Amino acid sequence: MARGISLHIGLNRVDPAHYDGWDGALTACEFDARDMEAIAKRNGFATTTLMTEEATADSVLTAIAAASEGLTSGDLFLCSYSGHGGQVPDRNDEGEEDRSDETWVAYDRQIVDDELYAHWGRFAPGARIFVLSDSCHSGTVARRIDAEVPDPVSTREKAAAESPRYRAMPRDVMIATYRANADVYDQIQQQAPGAEHRDPKATVLLISGCRDDQLSLDGFSNGLFTENLLAVWNDGAWEGGYPEFRETIRARMPDRQQPNYYPVGAANPEFEHSKPFTIG
Repeated sequence: MARGISLHIGLNRVDPAHYDGWDGALTACEFDARDMEAIAKRNGFATTTLMTEEATADSVLTAIAAASEGLTSGDLFLCSYSGHGGQVPDRNDEGEEDRSDETWVAYDRQIVDDELYAHWGRFAPGARIFVLSDSCHSGTVARRIDAEVPDPVSTREKAAAESPRYRAMPRDVMIATYRANADVYDQIQQQAPGAEHRDPKATVLLISGCRDDQLSLDGFSNGLFTENLLAVWNDGAWEGGYPEFRETIRARMPDRQQPNYYPVGAANPEFEHSKPFTIG
């Protein structure tokens, strides 16, 4: 019998001591994590949740590593993240230092996409991984850090004035946080090959809250992406594969926030066309 393990991460704030005094306050990320955990439990997954203070970078990466050690070919790992998206300069490609790596903003530091790809590479060949990322700039893993940031999140003051807020680290916080911790983030990238050079032997399917060049909205009971995902899922009444699942969610959402579908690693058409959240 195939096994399923899931990890659900929700951060309604971060530690200001690690983000230039910014607390990243959001409303619905913990609700998102609990709702995704409920789906996982109903479908037979062994679940773990990490909420706000619990969701440190080490805790998240340790949980992913534990899943990689416990799952083999045919097993399924479900990972959902709700929180801010951030960026750091890409130091793995010295010819293009103006590029950026996408990050998940954990409680105490950003988790660089290179770290995530290194962990996907630890899963056994034939394993299946489904990632849901309800965060900003989450379409793939490549967007320039010097690209124009949409005006609502250009500064922490503008971001705080939005209601509901966007799930993006404000540009001024992003720059200040990187400058204060450049040695940490540069060392992380030196130790993990760039995501663009990774080729996981498992199959990874990502459905993100928006494209790389867009922002994901927070909400009162769920983020906009998760709210529409839950409506489409309809307590399991949904029938269809992962691409169709994303497309149906996308059709419900405004043009300014369009979920992305991004497969990585080994091709697995059977997985892609199976019903989402199905272990067997």
